[in-house]
Amino acid sequence: MSSLEENPKTEESLKEEKPVPRAENLWQSFGYAFEGFGHVIRSQRNFQIHLGITALVLLVGFFFEITQLDWLFVLLLIGWMLCLECLNTAIEALTDLASGGKYHPLAKIAKDVAAAACLIGAFISVVMGLIIFNPYFMALLG
Repeated sequence: MSSLEENPKTEESLKEEKPVPRAENLWQSFGYAFEGFGHVIRSQRNFQIHLGITALVLLVGFFFEITQLDWLFVLLLIGWMLCLECLNTAIEALTDLASGGKYHPLAKIAKDVAAAACLIGAFISVVMGLIIFNPYFMALLG
């Protein structure tokens, strides 16, 4: 069964659809970016988890009054993980679109590898976070 048979739209109605809108100016580009950000916040559980961890890490950083250099690394790691999760979401959406939402071994590989990138990024972020915060925790414990 083709995707046209599953979808009530006919080939003719697909030809009549409007193209995907493109930003006409910089402000519209920012608007689309914020729409994407809103989408990942609302729909992606792992992104929501990363936001929760971000809030916790920021609170701990303020509590310990970490150095400016430590803040640079912490913020870089936070940005790194949030960007990886956004890219993972985009790759998953494009893979689903390309595969018609059906299982395909190559679609599985694309989605699994994108998820692996997030896993690697999270692992490195945790290790670096432990390196950054360990001296502060040790000083607190005496």
